[in-house]
Amino acid sequence: MEAPSTVERALADRTIDGRRCLEAGAGVGNTTAGLLEAGAREVHAVTNDPDHAAAVRDRLADRGDGDRATVHLADLRSIPLPDDSVEVVTAHALCNVLAPAQLESIAGELTRVAAPGATLVVDDYAPIPDSPVRELFAVENAVAELADGDPALTFYPATGLRRLFTGHGWTHDRTETILEPVPWTSDLLEAHVDVVRDRAAGLPDDLAGPLLDRAERLATDIGDAAVGEMYSLAMRYPRG
Repeated sequence: MEAPSTVERALADRTIDGRRCLEAGAGVGNTTAGLLEAGAREVHAVTNDPDHAAAVRDRLADRGDGDRATVHLADLRSIPLPDDSVEVVTAHALCNVLAPAQLESIAGELTRVAAPGATLVVDDYAPIPDSPVRELFAVENAVAELADGDPALTFYPATGLRRLFTGHGWTHDRTETILEPVPWTSDLLEAHVDVVRDRAAGLPDDLAGPLLDRAERLATDIGDAAVGEMYSLAMRYPRG
């Protein structure tokens, strides 16, 4: 399975060949695949989700790339790599699932493992414009905050992430749009309804019922949609 076009576009102007890389928040390994295709010498894929870790390992086995990649089941707030050890750091569609306090901690940890002169590539979704999709995500956040105290989704503007990493010593290189509009398929929106359903299970019925009903109606009414933007932010770490 090849890397998606958004990953390829985000990496196209970066030097990857021969470098030691980190994919922060591996998901199903899309950026790991993109880094390997671009000639990375070594890739470390880090995720705290056991199912995602297993999926990435299977994907690597199918590609025959197990000798160039390692999957770590770990918290990104404590990455199992030494200081100054990676030359390329990527975070593709990671930040939007991190609450602000988590994001700040992880930004510090990504900086810790970055070698002098390293490249950082952060790809994420801009805040969603007013739309039924945005309303569905608002319902998801309401349920998540009632259940756990943190939002499920936070869509940070590129300028916000730029300021965050600049505060950790990174220098801005470029920002570009890599997908616009963003397609939100019915299957993807149903996955968000599943999150609402799971989080609502622990809430009182008088709270859970109306919120779940609203999420289900919104997903049904939306069907497939295309709204919003995905951007790519590239930065460099000083050589000292």
